[in-house]
Amino acid sequence: MAWMVIRVRGSIHARHDIVQTLDQLHLTRPNHATVVREAGEMRGMLTKVQGYVTWGEAEPETLSLLLKERGVSVTGERLTDDTARTVARVKDFNDLTRQILAEGLSRTPGVRPLFRLRAPKGGWRSTKKPFALGGALGYRGRAVNDLARRMM
Repeated sequence: MAWMVIRVRGSIHARHDIVQTLDQLHLTRPNHATVVREAGEMRGMLTKVQGYVTWGEAEPETLSLLLKERGVSVTGERLTDDTARTVARVKDFNDLTRQILAEGLSRTPGVRPLFRLRAPKGGWRSTKKPFALGGALGYRGRAVNDLARRMM
């Protein structure tokens, strides 16, 4: 499986190590999303920046929709059904989704590891509280898929 990570807050007054971790996750601005593989080192990075991001388990349907709507190739072109087939070693969105779930987006050839999203329809919940307390930050499980669909 893979985790979808969405940046909620900006980096004003953030510590230098948190800004570096966000850059390593390819999350440079608020409302940007990325997909990372589930691993111990990724969990450590996410817990370090949990005051700035939200994350959860990505579903294949959401990933394929995200690639269609907001996917960009390395050359800067939008990913459509036609251009997705020309990406190296990728036949269709289902293959790309399986590859992303297996390896994470940063290791998938030909696809940028960043999705630029809009602010969610209906707005953010509190951007200062964790998800468990009625906010928007931290781990949210499969509910991140609903948030990503609201942001496309």
